[in-house]
Amino acid sequence: MPGPTDCLIVVDVQNDFLPGGALAVPKGDEIVAGIGPLARRFAQVVLTQDWHPADHASFAANHEGRAPFETIDLAYGPQVLWPVHCVAGSAGAAFADGLDGVAAFAVIRKGMNRGVDSYSAFREADRTTTTGLGALLAARGVKRVFVCGLATDFCVAWTAMDARAEGFETVVLEDLSRAIDLGGSLEAARAAMRAAGVVLTTSDTVA
Repeated sequence: MPGPTDCLIVVDVQNDFLPGGALAVPKGDEIVAGIGPLARRFAQVVLTQDWHPADHASFAANHEGRAPFETIDLAYGPQVLWPVHCVAGSAGAAFADGLDGVAAFAVIRKGMNRGVDSYSAFREADRTTTTGLGALLAARGVKRVFVCGLATDFCVAWTAMDARAEGFETVVLEDLSRAIDLGGSLEAARAAMRAAGVVLTTSDTVA
């Protein structure tokens, strides 16, 4: 049973990442029903939310002649270009129906800086700007985090690896996560998470 030093981090379960959304993760809708019951077993829950300005640098539409899923170089390194998604205040940026009853003590909004993308709940893609989540969890006595959501190979993986780097025991719940799997990115993410000491398991192990 999750204890008082455990925290569930639900990553980016938003309309634009569900089927029919602007950047749909295949079968992303399948995880929604399982998250609410799981979250009720945790005393501490955090939700993350992609929250971009319309002119965000990661949007292909903001780079003339570029298409979604191409890679360009920005000041902080390679950046995958995405379709316009999760624009701040839009219906696509809203949490999926079914998460309304999740009692989270914090919502971490990511990607608000127009010039820097942000996959991780802990650190932006420039790898120097922090969200403050690590310090917040430490102040609340958290020792272990469980991570689920969208997408396994991007925001879930980056969040999990940064949680390990912050010193938290970290578990990814693969049955309550789904991947984009862009050019083998899912297996690469799994390998990177395991190498970082992240445990990959399923929610039925959270008894």
